[in-house]
Amino acid sequence: MKVFRGFKHPGVASASAVTIGNFDGVHRGHQAMLALLKGEAQQRGVASVVLTFEPHPRDYFAELHQKPDLAPARVGTLRDKLEDLSKAGVDQTVVLPFDARLANQSPQEFIDQVLLQGLGARYVLVGDDFRFGKGRAGDYALLDAAGDAQGFDVARMNSYEVHGLRVSSSAVRDALGRGDMAAAARLLGRPYCISGHVVHGRKLGRTLGFKTLNLRFAHWKPAASGIFVVLVHGLAPKPLRGVANLGVRPSLDPTDVNGGRVLLETHCLDWPDALGAEGAYGKIIRVELLHKLHDELKYDGLDALTQGIHQDCDDARAWLASQADTRI
Repeated sequence: MKVFRGFKHPGVASASAVTIGNFDGVHRGHQAMLALLKGEAQQRGVASVVLTFEPHPRDYFAELHQKPDLAPARVGTLRDKLEDLSKAGVDQTVVLPFDARLANQSPQEFIDQVLLQGLGARYVLVGDDFRFGKGRAGDYALLDAAGDAQGFDVARMNSYEVHGLRVSSSAVRDALGRGDMAAAARLLGRPYCISGHVVHGRKLGRTLGFKTLNLRFAHWKPAASGIFVVLVHGLAPKPLRGVANLGVRPSLDPTDVNGGRVLLETHCLDWPDALGAEGAYGKIIRVELLHKLHDELKYDGLDALTQGIHQDCDDARAWLASQADTRI
């Protein structure tokens, strides 16, 4: 899959079948839409293209109005979104910066400048709640009428349901927010995971006897937070079992080396000798969050923190043992 920041680049498809959305989490509803998109693109002999936005439009308006509560919790990072879209077999993804210019485009300007001039849209697939243009003035009916007048096909995909529940990014956020990782996995069609490069941290964990793999979560408001039982992919032939903290580490100084940013800190229960003490830095890993143990806690001192981590490791081992007859 080719990825473009904006559509004014050589290589962006001159004729395409396009779907539009934030695709936060690339859940089962998204996956069904992408499968339909690919089929329609193949029938027309054009590229399948996902048009997505960064930042999320609601992030933009939250900052513009200085109302952080307007920003949605983020299911996945941009890296994870692009990886999931690639796995779905999309030909191209265009990441459009959501800024004042885009926010103030009328629906017709968006159709003319982005879909037709920018992406050469021959077919446009949207969800049943799709809105676009300044003030969200554009809807499916307007887009469909424009397609009739300007020579491109428009289709709408109805809601995708699992056990009677509409699959949406909001539903995934809700499941992650309440720590129901099994429900999140059902909506996503896979375990919830976060990937990225292993970065250096404060190295307090190794001082306490619990070396950690640190991944930065780029958004300040992750949908999930707390202490989790995890599997780590990318460091050994088989996934490594571990326990992880996703959040801002309330027991530590907010002025530490990571500046209070959101981190996923994972301690592997069995560290491979072949990696050595420093062997993971810079590697790209994928961490599956399988089961939530509890919310982040603020401990009174390093001794209490150490005891808490010991307990989390014991609880993680116990949960993993309870799953011994499954794929884990």
